[in-house]
This record gives sequence, C-alpha cells and structure tokens, in this order.
Amino acid sequence: MIIAIDGPAGSGKSTVAKLLAKRLGFHFLDTGAMYRAVAYRALREGVGLTDEPAVARIAHAEEIAFGHELGEALPSRVSIAGEDVTTAIRTPEVDEAVSPVAKLAEVRSAMVARQRALADGNDIVVEGRDIGTVVFPDAALKVYLTANAEERARRRAADQAREGATAETDAVHAALMRRDEIDSSRKHSPLAVADDAIVLDTTDLTLEQVVDRIEELACRRR
Repeated sequence: MIIAIDGPAGSGKSTVAKLLAKRLGFHFLDTGAMYRAVAYRALREGVGLTDEPAVARIAHAEEIAFGHELGEALPSRVSIAGEDVTTAIRTPEVDEAVSPVAKLAEVRSAMVARQRALADGNDIVVEGRDIGTVVFPDAALKVYLTANAEERARRRAADQAREGATAETDAVHAALMRRDEIDSSRKHSPLAVADDAIVLDTTDLTLEQVVDRIEELACRRR
C-alpha cells in the first residue's frame, strides 16, 4: 500500500509522514530530502542551478541513500555520494536552491525513477509535492496537507532553529512565498492537489490530530 502525502513547504509533511509510517509499520520516503541533496551537491560543486545537464548529471550519477539508527525502522540520515548531509540540506541556502533544481525536467525524471524503485513492493508513506499527481498516481490514499502561510513560516523557522540555523520568521515567510510560486507554476510536475486527494488544513490542528486523521483514512482504505 502506498500513502501519498503532498503539500507546500512548512505544511508538516515530513513530520506527519514519519509518525504515520511508524504507527502503521510502513516504510517512509522523504522525496524532498532527495531534491535537497541534489541541490546541496550542486551548490558545493559550484554548478549553476539552471544548468540542467550539469545538475541532471548529479541527479543521475550520485548515489542518494537513507540511513537508520540501530533498532530504528525509520531513516534518520540522508547522504549523497557518501557524504552525510542530514543537517546540511536543511539550511536557508538549500531552501533557496531546491526549487530551481526541482523544476528541471531531467532532474525530476531521475528522482521519480529512484522514488518508484525505492517504493516498489513496499507498504510505504511517501511525501513530497507531486507524489499523488505524478510519482504514484495510483496510490491507495492521497492526502494534501496545507496550512496558512504564517503558520508554515513559524514551523519552518522553528525547524531551522532546531538544526542550528537562525532565520527571522519574516524572511522565512518571504522565502516560502517565493517557493510556493515556483513550485506551483513550474512546467514539469507542479505542486497541485490530485483530483482524488483528501485536503487537510493543519493550521489549527495538533500533530497528533493530523496523524490520527490520516491513520483513520489509511485503515479504511486497507
């Protein structure tokens, strides 16, 4: 069974998806981390973010792997080309770089192929921006998480603070608005609500309430 969770930045997709997967005993795939890893690598190598052949080379050639702590079912680390980038991909610099990278058709093609291979034959929760519309259009359950922009900015700023990066909420809000525009208007696999997705506004919901609701939906679909 594949559960697809989509939504804009700061809507809580990753946290919700991880907790849901843990409750259900499913695998978990953070597709956003994959794009972030490619963006990070491009920045490190000095590759122009709009240089599609060069960025696509990274996406196709560099191994992206998820690591687990001993005894933990869910991945807690991500690496690219053998480098642990778990923390490095959550910086404001990568936040700015990931949307230009993710809009490149060749990069998306490479990532979609990898995501489908990782999910093949597994009960899995997958989160991203085009999971229910492009990557897994036949997913058993599709959920689109959203929240108002102010709440999403507050969450993202708190996430960055936990990772050791500092950013003003106003600056994070502006960055989120730019990313929403890029992600929603890109030519290839734009951020969109799948026709058969259930839209869940998380603005005034606790994390537990969101996970409870999706778990209930998943149990019905199973």
